[in-house]
Amino acid sequence: MKRYALLMLLTFPCVALFAQHVYTPDNGDGTFTNPLLWGDWPDPDVIRVGDDFYLISTSMHYVPGSPVLHSKDLVNWEMAGYAVARYDEDPRYDMKGGTMYLNGSWANTIRYHNGKFYVGFCTPSGIGAQGHFSMCVADSVQGPWKRTIFPEYLYDPGLFFDDDGKVYVVHGQGTLYLTELNSDALSVKSPRVKIWSTGFDRDGVPGHHFGLEGSHVYKINGLYYITCPAGGTEGWQVCLRSKNIYGPYEYRTIVHDDGSYPPNGLHQGGLVQLKNGDWWFIIMQDRGPLGRVPHLEPVVWKDGWPMIGREAKGVVTWTKPDVGSTYPVCVPTTSDAFDNPVLGLQWQWNHNPDNSKWSLTEHPGYLRLHGAFATGLMEARNSLTQRVQGPQSTGVAEVDLEGMADGDLTGLAVFQKPYAFIGVEQRNGYRRLVMADDGKIIDSTGLGGQSTVWFRASATDKGFVVTFSYSLDGVHFQPLGSRFVMQLGLDWTANRFMLFDFNDIPGAAPGFADFNNFYILGE
Repeated sequence: MKRYALLMLLTFPCVALFAQHVYTPDNGDGTFTNPLLWGDWPDPDVIRVGDDFYLISTSMHYVPGSPVLHSKDLVNWEMAGYAVARYDEDPRYDMKGGTMYLNGSWANTIRYHNGKFYVGFCTPSGIGAQGHFSMCVADSVQGPWKRTIFPEYLYDPGLFFDDDGKVYVVHGQGTLYLTELNSDALSVKSPRVKIWSTGFDRDGVPGHHFGLEGSHVYKINGLYYITCPAGGTEGWQVCLRSKNIYGPYEYRTIVHDDGSYPPNGLHQGGLVQLKNGDWWFIIMQDRGPLGRVPHLEPVVWKDGWPMIGREAKGVVTWTKPDVGSTYPVCVPTTSDAFDNPVLGLQWQWNHNPDNSKWSLTEHPGYLRLHGAFATGLMEARNSLTQRVQGPQSTGVAEVDLEGMADGDLTGLAVFQKPYAFIGVEQRNGYRRLVMADDGKIIDSTGLGGQSTVWFRASATDKGFVVTFSYSLDGVHFQPLGSRFVMQLGLDWTANRFMLFDFNDIPGAAPGFADFNNFYILGE
């Protein structure tokens, strides 16, 4: 049995929560406390299909893309799948001729119609100067998904199937447009029509400073509603309403609150109705380098408007949604023993992986990463990531070094721009432990003949500080290097734990590293 086997009992993630030691919003007494997920799940949209809820999120350049979560009660969530397996429209997604940081999937929209799931998203650049729009369709959120790329650029899309058979996308930033799609939702039927161009000032009244974006569309009691954020990170949520989908629209601010994490406001998300008729809203809040985290908020209808929270203020602790049953505490899986020949859903690659350079079967029970040439970690392919969890979390990786070659660097990073890592470097047959800050090695120590090392990175939202340490026995850890402060040089993308292996000597024959397990310890 592997070391730390107790931590790896993750076959049934809703049962084995104890094995992960990560944040959960479920208080176990019929209440929950926001945030709903203490990690980077930005631009959430949510739907209900029968007794099941599905949430989708932005993932940018990470692969697979457009993650979909599943829940039975809107509080306890687990990963269900991804709508995008990889990006094939530009060689830079393979890190050939450049990189595609901050591209990929933005502002996903999810809907269910006539037995099929639909996921749409925009990509700000790639094909053409402005980018493009994608529609992914599947019979199940587990896939397989079929993706269609549109030549049109539909920014921050909100997909809507009307009850008369027509299909629309509301999109735009500042100025909102309505584009009708063909009945299969796979192509544009008619040119876009402008439906809104008014901006808002900081107090939420019409002005010139902050335009609307992040639209989602609903038809409720014969009226069309479009929910949109305004004001960015410190913003709020606006709702538009009309008897006609083309307008004219009236507006109402439906939540304007930063009380739970000032000065960052609740903004951008999706509306969903329970079977019993209750309405809820999942809405995000920016928490700096740890990402944009979702909140679950009750909705009260007032004068025909869906007011979020209570008195336009978000709730922190509240009674769980009444879904008719009680479900076990559950969070998305984090830890991994790499015993499964299929990569766990908690993982995403930094850009498209080279599938010939990684394996879960060459050394059963280990993730093998084969090194390839890269000038630094930003250009290193086959780097495997998952979210840094809040309010604090510690990632630990055990690595077998026997396969390393000269020029190899392998280890555990906290990745963004800048990044930092703790790892092992091999030069002229000699291995040493190193800690690097944004590519520059600032501390090191000899490794001797040790062939197995444990790396640890501990992160907190208090100052967004990370500390690194290592162990030669998996029990006793020694600090290495200095404190690292997480930042957001790549806008709108949170810091991540990263497992990596690359070689920085041109023309060298790279080796490989075997990761025995990775686990996260939370509060």
